[in-house]
Amino acid sequence: MKDVITAGVDGTPESLAAVLWAAQEAQLRDARLRLLHAWVLLAPEPAHRPPAEGDQNYWAHRMMDEAREAVRTAHPELPVDEHLVAKDPLEALREAAGQSDLLVLGSRDLGPVERYALGELGLQLVAHTDSPTVLVRARQHAAETQGDGDVVVGLSLHEPCEALLAFAFDIAARRGVTLRAVHGRHLPSYAYNRGGGVEPVAAEDAKRDARLELNAALRPWREKYPDLRVDDRVEMESPAPALLRDTADAALLVVGRRHRHRLPAPRIGHVVQAAVHHAPCPVAVVPHE
Repeated sequence: MKDVITAGVDGTPESLAAVLWAAQEAQLRDARLRLLHAWVLLAPEPAHRPPAEGDQNYWAHRMMDEAREAVRTAHPELPVDEHLVAKDPLEALREAAGQSDLLVLGSRDLGPVERYALGELGLQLVAHTDSPTVLVRARQHAAETQGDGDVVVGLSLHEPCEALLAFAFDIAARRGVTLRAVHGRHLPSYAYNRGGGVEPVAAEDAKRDARLELNAALRPWREKYPDLRVDDRVEMESPAPALLRDTADAALLVVGRRHRHRLPAPRIGHVVQAAVHHAPCPVAVVPHE
């Protein structure tokens, strides 16, 4: 544990929402909050901040001031560090992610169609960082702080996902809310008859098998967190819509991104794509083996 949460700052409403979400999480973890703004054209920082008319980084400082004041208003005792970095934002944020327990970024939410435009930087960071990354839209921080919504975690069960479960159980326990563990899978071919209809008995058998697998994956974590309420759900349909349907009133959706070291370049799967583009709540993407 590094006891640091980093939030990217770029002056947008989405960025400010991410900063406030990160501040709340840092408060829950007794961690430091690091505010980071990176741009290749930033001037070297002098020992003392110059007057506004002579400040070459005026707009960068203005972004930081706004973010810092918002954090102070909501969490006056939270320790905050500010970093202006003269680097490419992708490079700087990747480095910061490696030094942090959590990286928090704002993501665009321009309307139903534009939800597909998360932003190239956010997608690249989700695919390349080895630390969990949380994506927050401008409207989501206010909604998230109005109540104690559940934490939802999507599980594929096709491979070990200990890092994903560790993150989900820990963050739900810190918040004192229910953890909803959702597993979606297609019905197997034997559950369909020759006419394309579903055989009820075969479908129930498949769902029972899936539930047994889910319970086996959750059992050691339930034992580790005996006081945490866990609501496990199996949906016999495509994983992405099954997962998204369970997030309408959630405070956070947690999904996993598998490390794919053998591929030429990292990428995210279709479930993560659907989550970051369409989930109505903040999304945490957790890399795991």
